[in-house]
Amino acid sequence: MVRKDSESSCCSDGSHDHEDHTLSNDAVVTKYQVAAEITNAVLKEVIANIKEGAVVGDLCDIGDKMISERTGKLYKKEKNFTKGIAMPTCISVDNVICHFTPLKSEGPVVLKNGQVVKIDLGVHIDGFIATAAHTVVVGASKDNKVTGKIADLLRGTYDGLEIAIRSLRPEASNTDVTRNIDKTASEFGLTPIENMLSHQLERNEIEGEKKIIQNSGEKQKGEVEKVTIDKHEAYAIDILFSTGKGQPKDMDTRTTVYKKNESVSYQLKMKASRVFFSDVNKQHGPMPFSLRSFEEEVKAKMGVVECEKYGLLTPYPVLYEKEGDFVAQFKATVLVMPNGLLKIAGLPFDSDVYQSERSVQDADLQTVLKSALKPKKKKEAKKEEPAAKKA
Repeated sequence: MVRKDSESSCCSDGSHDHEDHTLSNDAVVTKYQVAAEITNAVLKEVIANIKEGAVVGDLCDIGDKMISERTGKLYKKEKNFTKGIAMPTCISVDNVICHFTPLKSEGPVVLKNGQVVKIDLGVHIDGFIATAAHTVVVGASKDNKVTGKIADLLRGTYDGLEIAIRSLRPEASNTDVTRNIDKTASEFGLTPIENMLSHQLERNEIEGEKKIIQNSGEKQKGEVEKVTIDKHEAYAIDILFSTGKGQPKDMDTRTTVYKKNESVSYQLKMKASRVFFSDVNKQHGPMPFSLRSFEEEVKAKMGVVECEKYGLLTPYPVLYEKEGDFVAQFKATVLVMPNGLLKIAGLPFDSDVYQSERSVQDADLQTVLKSALKPKKKKEAKKEEPAAKKA
């Protein structure tokens, strides 16, 4: 029922639970870095295929297939070792905010020059996740530069990401990061998409314990607990800014991305639901997945209904900004280490193509933006040797 190339995405069985799964373990850092290297390579390949006439579904397939192929070649001798897709490739266009990966049976979404395209995907190695997102404009190049409000949108969102990353210092609070994200949006005349979250990453958990919210609404202000950033933590910093009001809405687009809810148990009644959920467990484990990955789409669409109804699966709905407005997204995976920050997944901004006349003016934000990920060690002053005593 599930395509074979996604078999490596399933969950580890807990046989390594005695091991140190923190970033103080060099082997763990290496697994994060391997996942990040694949994430960046796949993201670059999907971006290279974004052009006028490209079909969104085909781009999703390129990303997911490449992740499965690249991870499938690694750690072959390891037993009970899993790797693969940690976030299915999503391609969200213009005012579509996130999580768009259409079913194969749905009509093709064809890209046009000038559209704002967000690419979001993730990879895991042994449950250690690296995820990234990037935004481009179809047809943009050094010979066809993007200026005006779209350039401001992309520049502002990317600067928001860089400032948020540099705010992730040990002893800083998540509320400090939130404040800097929201202030950066104001600098560019933009609005952060309301209530979007950046998450701590933990083994087999893409939505870890600690959270960072942007532009929290009235209901959410007290829901995200204030926490302190600590060394040896990993984060997916996810920044989404809009040219509009930043208020996400559900439309009539089918949800295709889901994640297993480990905290819920329920005895499914329908055979189609039981078969589907068994396949989810085997092939995807705790990682988000797309219904697009199932060869028998009709059975998948039947099976997911009961699973979602009784809370066995958490949906990742397709969200929209108001039509006529645009949304940009930049996401990176960051490791908070004792000697500084490691930005391991996430691509650089192409300022030769996207040329904004706006920039960060706030002095405090400028200081954060210019700060090094790894601060230079201060040289200790040489102690003067005591003068020799006279005989």
